[in-house]
Order: sequence, then C-alpha cells, then structure tokens
Amino acid sequence: MAALLCGTWCATAQTAENGYEYVDLGLSVKWAACNVGATTPEGYGNYYAWGETTAKEMYNWSTYLLCEGGSSGLTKYCTNSDNGKDGFVDSKTVLDLDDDAARANRGGAWRMPTYEEWQELINNCTWTWTTLNGINGYEVKGSNGNSIFLPAAGYRNLGDLDNAGSRGYY
Repeated sequence: MAALLCGTWCATAQTAENGYEYVDLGLSVKWAACNVGATTPEGYGNYYAWGETTAKEMYNWSTYLLCEGGSSGLTKYCTNSDNGKDGFVDSKTVLDLDDDAARANRGGAWRMPTYEEWQELINNCTWTWTTLNGINGYEVKGSNGNSIFLPAAGYRNLGDLDNAGSRGYY
C-alpha cells in the first residue's frame, strides 16, 4: 500500500521554498501548498511507499525497496522484530533525508512531516470536510486563519487506486 506524501495543500499559499509554495498555519513547521507531484491544492500528486523517493506502477511487498520478501522482511524503518528481516530492528520512525520523497523531489529544505508534526496539525487546527474544485477532502485551518486542503486521494494497492474521493492516507 502506498500513501500520498508531503504534508498539505492550501487555500492560502503565502511564500515559497525552492520554488514550491507553503502555508504558515501558526504551528511549529510550515506545510506544503500541494502534494508532491501535484500542481494545485486539490491535486492528488504522486504516491510513494514509506522511505521511497520515486512513484511506481505496482505497490506490494515484492516491489518495496526496504524489504526482502514479505511483511517480515523489512530492512529499514522497523520497530518490531517480527517484521524485520531475521529479527532486524532499527526503531527508526523519522525518514533519513536520502529516503524522503519531499526532499528528493523538491530539494531545498523540504522534508516529510514527522508523527509529532502531524499530531500538532490534528490537535491544533480546525478540520472541515469539504469539496475544492470537485475534489473531496479536508480544509485544515490554523488559529491564524490560514488553511490548507488535504484531498481524499485514497491509496495505491498493487496497481489500483482505492478509496479516492472518500479517504486520504498520509
């Protein structure tokens, strides 16, 4: 399964980093105005497996670069020995910059948000289910009134796009 990557989508872009717009929601980090690979806030953009920097046609264990074999063959970003190759665990939950799709595709200081940064977005913004230019998703508004749009772009499973228009997996 592959999810969309790179933070956020905006209704009120303010400035740019390395040619890509971002929005200040009054949080600890700025959020991207569009998904990696998208050119508009409602654009789905590209889909990436965790720790991979290029989109691909097929998403399954056999095509996952950080795995040898199936779900118990992880070779990086593994927190459970049952999932690691030969019991491997590195307990990494933050991407190395070499494995970061935002950095690889946008350059500059771009990177994927951490779990803690997502929690800050969830806990400190107002989320409203809405439609932007015919695309379902959430308007996420900061306390400063600035907002981003997270399209319900579904996810890639094998070669299929699932749950587009009803769910977003970030």
